[in-house]
Amino acid sequence: MSELSVNHLLGIKYLDKEDIQLIFETADHFKEVINRPIKKVPSLRDITIANLFFENSTRTKLSFELAEKRLSADVINFSAGQSSVKKGETLIDTVNNILSMKVDMVVMRHPNPGAGVFLSKHVNASIVNAGDGAHEHPTQALLDSYSIRERLGEVKGKKVVIVGDILHSRVALSNIYALQLQGAKVMVCGPKTLIPKYIDKLGVKVETDLRKALEWCDVANMLRVQNERMDISYFPSTREYTQQFGVDKALLDSLNKEIVIMHPGPINRGVEITSDVADSNQAIILDQVENGVAIRMAVIYLLASKIKQ
Repeated sequence: MSELSVNHLLGIKYLDKEDIQLIFETADHFKEVINRPIKKVPSLRDITIANLFFENSTRTKLSFELAEKRLSADVINFSAGQSSVKKGETLIDTVNNILSMKVDMVVMRHPNPGAGVFLSKHVNASIVNAGDGAHEHPTQALLDSYSIRERLGEVKGKKVVIVGDILHSRVALSNIYALQLQGAKVMVCGPKTLIPKYIDKLGVKVETDLRKALEWCDVANMLRVQNERMDISYFPSTREYTQQFGVDKALLDSLNKEIVIMHPGPINRGVEITSDVADSNQAIILDQVENGVAIRMAVIYLLASKIKQ
């Protein structure tokens, strides 16, 4: 079996096309495992993984923890809210204290962009970035691409629009990198105030008319508005945002084709998509959740096999 070209998963921009292909092929195998009656494999019995979450997370944290346990790894969960970080301890000291307990891999979510890269240069463990600020969220982009591949056969040549709060979204940036690497065409759509100024440098189309964007695409990846990252108001009201950039079933049914709807969660039902869209056959939101476990199993397994060497 071939191996990853990297020792850490810090961001999609550090991967090549072959890495993504390998992760997907490995995830195919693990997807079959998690659908068996006995969902565990003994692959990582001698590996210890620490989950360090310095920011709130429900789905990503649960998904990683489940992936680790399905691989039979030993798991330590660390939540910054109840830790010595509150007493002023530095990130490196915190992590080194955890590593001195003989931890092999660290899965980390952190509010600061580049925290994973910084850590990878200072500690002797494999680092998986579970989201760093508004920068990258590589496993989310991988599971999104994997879900598109599963529904549409391949990612190459597909047209994907990412709709919503592009400015504050690590999911958007990782998705742009991953989709382009696999040969998809990418567009972003949202209020001008929520589209970063540098976006054209990434080679993506920009559209502020939602209907035009949906008529163009094969897949619409709907993002929520990240109010928790906003210190000013980027649009007049939630109601006005929904009128311009929310997707309901009537809008989908009025298109001249059937498109796939995705959402990384958590969904603000009635804001970016209505319930009848979220629960429709066009939505693959729950498939994304299931695929998240298989993708994270694949990433952890492939990185751990490099540690074992």
